[in-house]
Amino acid sequence: MKPPLNELEKLAKDKHIENKKYFDKLKKKTPKNLDYVMEELHVAEFKRTNCLTCANCCKTTGPLFTSADIERISKHFRQKPQQFIEQYLRMDEDSDYVLQSVPCTFLESDNKCLIYDVRPKACREFPHTDRKKFQQISDLTLKNVAICPAAYNIVEKMKEKLPL
Repeated sequence: MKPPLNELEKLAKDKHIENKKYFDKLKKKTPKNLDYVMEELHVAEFKRTNCLTCANCCKTTGPLFTSADIERISKHFRQKPQQFIEQYLRMDEDSDYVLQSVPCTFLESDNKCLIYDVRPKACREFPHTDRKKFQQISDLTLKNVAICPAAYNIVEKMKEKLPL
């Protein structure tokens, strides 16, 4: 199943309570094979999913930029880190560096990333469905299923494969 992007937010909202209860149970009783199953589901989903047809994450949200990200990307642009920060970033309410605006400044019209090879860690790892100790990021996953069709599919498959 591939949820249409224009219906994803509503589908995620309809499933929110069910998913929240599932993740609450998951935190209390984490299956020993969770990380293995999540990696398997993640790999299988991304064999079917081409992010370039969507790029909703880049269009609707902005990543956090770590110090290492800022160093790497500013070097790519042959800028000093402070110049990069002033040109592209702002500090959010949690004192994290984020993009000044969305959609992402580095998203091209064909949904490709202008800085793909040096992109932030948060972008490289999105939607974080293959992260170790997956149960620890359930709040983030609940948000990501409304943004990313692949994350939505992975969570639905996860509930089938690991009923709690």
